[in-house]
Amino acid sequence: MPFLVIFSLFALLDFVILFSVGSQIGLLTTLVLVLATGVIGLHLIRREGVATFARAQERMAQGELPSSELLTGAALIFGGALLMAPGFLSDALGFMCLIPNARRLLGKWLGWLGLRLQGLHTRTDRYRPRQGTDADWQQASSETPHDDASNADRQAQGQPLEGEFISRDERRG
Repeated sequence: MPFLVIFSLFALLDFVILFSVGSQIGLLTTLVLVLATGVIGLHLIRREGVATFARAQERMAQGELPSSELLTGAALIFGGALLMAPGFLSDALGFMCLIPNARRLLGKWLGWLGLRLQGLHTRTDRYRPRQGTDADWQQASSETPHDDASNADRQAQGQPLEGEFISRDERRG
């Protein structure tokens, strides 16, 4: 729900700014600026996307997880979507998602904002942990019968017992 409110207010503010600037500089100039930001944004997405993809492949070749590259790719997609939307506020935020140093600054700000919003959620009593005891777990585990004779038969046949695991190397050998 808060996301929907924030999104609606952002879109409303974006259109107010677009119409205010448009009334000052004229319709044709406003349309040219909106189209130009879209074209520049597509160029930046393509350039930054190729570089991010190359870094992700390089990290995967080294056996590492490309987590920062995945986040960068998500920011590029989000920035591209913002640049496609008509409006100067969305264009400014879209460019922040595309420019590397601005993207880091935006990420830190969103992280700070996320922690603040998370703090508001933890103050409410909506998300209380379930009040269970260890007795609930013990009762549930005692309801399933364990037959030691069948485990002994399994072990004699070379089959795994309950709770054991077989590594891939042992299966091949």
